[in-house]
Amino acid sequence: MSCCGLLTVQKQPVPLKSIEVQLEVRDHVATVVSTLNYENKEDKPLEAVFVFPLPGDAAVCHFSATIGQTQIVAEVKEKQQAREEYDDALSSGQQAFLLEESEQSPDIFSLSVGSLPPGESASIRLEYVIELAVQADDGLRFCLPAVLNPRYEPQGSEGASVQVTSVPASLVPYSLSFSARVSSPRPVSKVESSCSLDPLQYLNTEQTQATVKLAAGHKFDRDVELLIYYKDAHQPTAVVEAGQASAKPGTLMGDPVVMLSLYPEFPQSVMSSVSSCGEFVFLMDRSGSMGSRMNNSESHQTRISSARDTLLLLLKSLPMGCYFNIYSFGDSYKHLFRKSVKYNQKTMEEALKKVEVMDANLGGTEILKPLKHIYSQPCIPSQPRQLFVFTDGEVSNTKDVINLVKKNSGSHRCFSFGIGEGSSSALINGLAKEGGGHAQFITGTDRMQPKVMQSLQFALQPAVVDISVTWDLPKGVSVTALSPPITTLFQGQRSLIYAQLTGQVGASSDAAEGCVTVKYSLAGHPSQNQLHFSLKPEEDTGLTVHRLGARTLIRSLEMEEREHRGQQDGGVKEKVVELSVQSGVSSSFTAFIAVNKGNNEPIRGPLVRRDVPTADSKMFSRIGCYLKGQSASSQSNSKQTSAFPNKSSHIHTATHRLFSVHTLFDFSSEASSSRDADTEPKQPLRDPLLQLVSLQEASGRWVLDPALAAALGKTSEEVEKTKPALVNQEVWATILALIWLHGFKMNAKEEWELLANKAVSWLCAQNAPCVAECVEAGNTLLGCAVQRDVLGL
Repeated sequence: MSCCGLLTVQKQPVPLKSIEVQLEVRDHVATVVSTLNYENKEDKPLEAVFVFPLPGDAAVCHFSATIGQTQIVAEVKEKQQAREEYDDALSSGQQAFLLEESEQSPDIFSLSVGSLPPGESASIRLEYVIELAVQADDGLRFCLPAVLNPRYEPQGSEGASVQVTSVPASLVPYSLSFSARVSSPRPVSKVESSCSLDPLQYLNTEQTQATVKLAAGHKFDRDVELLIYYKDAHQPTAVVEAGQASAKPGTLMGDPVVMLSLYPEFPQSVMSSVSSCGEFVFLMDRSGSMGSRMNNSESHQTRISSARDTLLLLLKSLPMGCYFNIYSFGDSYKHLFRKSVKYNQKTMEEALKKVEVMDANLGGTEILKPLKHIYSQPCIPSQPRQLFVFTDGEVSNTKDVINLVKKNSGSHRCFSFGIGEGSSSALINGLAKEGGGHAQFITGTDRMQPKVMQSLQFALQPAVVDISVTWDLPKGVSVTALSPPITTLFQGQRSLIYAQLTGQVGASSDAAEGCVTVKYSLAGHPSQNQLHFSLKPEEDTGLTVHRLGARTLIRSLEMEEREHRGQQDGGVKEKVVELSVQSGVSSSFTAFIAVNKGNNEPIRGPLVRRDVPTADSKMFSRIGCYLKGQSASSQSNSKQTSAFPNKSSHIHTATHRLFSVHTLFDFSSEASSSRDADTEPKQPLRDPLLQLVSLQEASGRWVLDPALAAALGKTSEEVEKTKPALVNQEVWATILALIWLHGFKMNAKEEWELLANKAVSWLCAQNAPCVAECVEAGNTLLGCAVQRDVLGL
């Protein structure tokens, strides 16, 4: 049956008609202005509620509403007070608007548009600022989340309130227009996107300013991801921003704030001399949603399939002598070994057999329990623990998970991977930030492998310790850090520092300079990096740096409040509320509230509620595989999460997703070893690179056999006949594999570089004769021209 008009799943009219987004990027900071246009075409007054995602580290700093010719600018107030004002306004027939952050996850917001009269239109303006994350290829990533996935609520969590209504993305009944302006001290080399863009337009001959927008006809059916590339991106920079003229000197908003962007460069001698070791723990999401495709294409891999391929590469790339274990989780969790085991041929083969049959069949997303179990395991002396977390990030208890990682950050580094669209940026970024690691997002047509292998290279870098930041400023200028202390440094990775500058900043002379020194110890070697910067404040920065600094401090205080909750500490929540109100930046304890008091005519008639649906591009693939539902006779023990508890007037029951029960594969080594031994992989490895990689042994060598010949595209006879006489079979096989990688797969070098290095180390240890002859014969056989020195031999 087809219905006319713009409808929700419940066949109700949708009041949200369009969204316009303008992005302003300055170097590596972005300001985002979203305008949401509502229209009430019904004959009754309307309340519209829209639950939607924002980037987890965004600082929401402006919220206003325009009705007819009247503009109402919202104020930041303590959350309960704002809710009461909103409810009071609605009950007295006034128009009101409420914007609040979820208490469980800082990347979910609820916007309530109250008492919109029949025939009336309202335009909502929402503004936030955000730092852009640096990707593996030095691109700066901006993501406008369109997809809000249902968040799995752990068993035993407290009750529900505002729910997420999702519709298939193709049926989202509102349009999107999106444009971006990019400016930087360095030339903009290119802008890429997962969506179709109009050509990049440069605004000056230096190419330091450019505009770009989405191509016409874009459907808001997936996240809008922009990757911005600058020339010479790794230059440290400093921005000093003048305080707000109306704010009191000595306060955060009244004083200048500096933002430092640092790129530490480690001494090459130290980096090359470090021996590889560590305990590598891989934690893999096997909830039902991991069975979804990586993007909307039916031909594309599922998330769990891509994760299996990635684990293969990781296991082949680990250094000999390290320790490892694999955990997987859904409703419950499994571990491959009782405790981490030494990496060798036997343990690697045992792990690969289990990885081949991993499936997305473990139900919900209970990530806290396996994390607690991992942290309960004693660390292995001289083997630093490195935790790799793979998830599509659909959990509701984000803050609890991040808090647990932070508590254990002294004993490990955590590398996180958000798989597919809609993964929680708050969870993925929070895990890496608090765990001293690195976050990566794998969306659209991205291959997971290059990003994961880059993180493995970071994990193999020695841990940087004894990090300190010292300031050298002119007399009369003092500094107050707004950022938490730096706990992690990686070669070439950016670190951002915010600080408040008090005193006569830049007043004495335009040439006044400050200097910041970062000292640290790397593998026992003391090192330092310095940055000199001008103290003259930049003009017309729109308080972006102040708001990001305030957001950084608010997040640190919120974390502190959670740690001390229930203790007689107090005062931290009050500090957050005070800072949030002063800076105009949202927090988990405040909300934006706007009431239209100018219209004296109360709105007549009962208020009708409409929940605006959010895009879920995987809804149909999730039905039957996402959450445990409830039949008429059985009680459900999991549900779609509440993002906004304690808001009694805003209760909505969403459509249930049902979970078809699979036979759960037991991933523990004891229970599954007997029946897994004969289990065939679900499908053969078709990718030639993965086929070759799967044949490499833990030591780094390859064995000469028919499988290797097939992977190289040759017969066994061809491979054996061309082998130089004095060379043993393993040396010949390994040299052939290296030539093939360099000759045919240079475009994927970041995926195989570590395992190739292992192969070279093994070859060098053999001290084999006739290596030059082998390389020449191998090139002839495979039709390549790879030089011996390129192979590292």
